This record gives sequence, structure tokens and C-alpha cells, in this order.
Amino acid sequence: MNVLDNRGLEPPQPMMRTLAALTKMKDDEVLTIINDRRPMFLYEQLEELGYKQRTEEQSDGSFKIEIFR
Repeated sequence: MNVLDNRGLEPPQPMMRTLAALTKMKDDEVLTIINDRRPMFLYEQLEELGYKQRTEEQSDGSFKIEIFR
């Protein structure tokens, strides 16, 4: 499982790191990212690129997002 911890980074770094990681993924892989905030702008990008996502708010207020084809 690929996990990218984006906590503590200021926008747009989390989105840029996430999109860069997606370019290295195979179609059957899942990328899990952890962000301080809900990545509203990332969702639009993912949809345009043909990815799906599952977002889950964590008990500490961060967000875990699983990205897959």
C-alpha cells in the first residue's frame, strides 16, 4: 500500500505531491493520502484524470483519502 502523509504542508504542496505520486502508480494500485484538511480542489483533478476516491475523516480531524482507478 502506498501512503503519502501530507500533514503539516501548506497548499498547494499536498495536491502537487499527490498528483506526482499518481503518475508513478499502476492502474491496480491504491494511493492513500493523509491531509490536514479536506482536499476540495484535488477531487476535481481526480475526476478529470479518471480516478475515484474514498474520503474518511479521522478522529484527530485529519482526512484519509484512498485514490484508485
